[in-house]
Amino acid sequence: MIALNIIISLLVVILLQFAGMYVFSLMTPYKDMEEINRGNLAVGLTMGGKFLATAIILAIAAYTNSSIWHMGLWFLVGYACLLATYWVFDWLTPGFSLSKQLQEGNVAVGTLLACVYVGIALAIGSLII
Repeated sequence: MIALNIIISLLVVILLQFAGMYVFSLMTPYKDMEEINRGNLAVGLTMGGKFLATAIILAIAAYTNSSIWHMGLWFLVGYACLLATYWVFDWLTPGFSLSKQLQEGNVAVGTLLACVYVGIALAIGSLII
């Protein structure tokens, strides 16, 4: 029975991680994987930051909850905050468009945004605990 619970939990974690990445990809006017295939380092860095930030929130939600339902609920709460980060950060930088800068390959913006995602994920994670 324990093995079955572990397998189900693992499948849920993988599903939530990739669902989270899919939702993130819908937020940009460009296709993330196409930009990465073209060698766009800025988008690659940002996508890596998104993946890591999503994993941080998911890991903390999984670690602090014994029920898959509660884990999923706390992941959704944390993930909604993470999604809002992009829009708030874009709003706080009115001098330029984040998505346009990323699409043009601005590595500085990609690095900054990746770090913002990871930092916010750690902060959100501390609230979940």
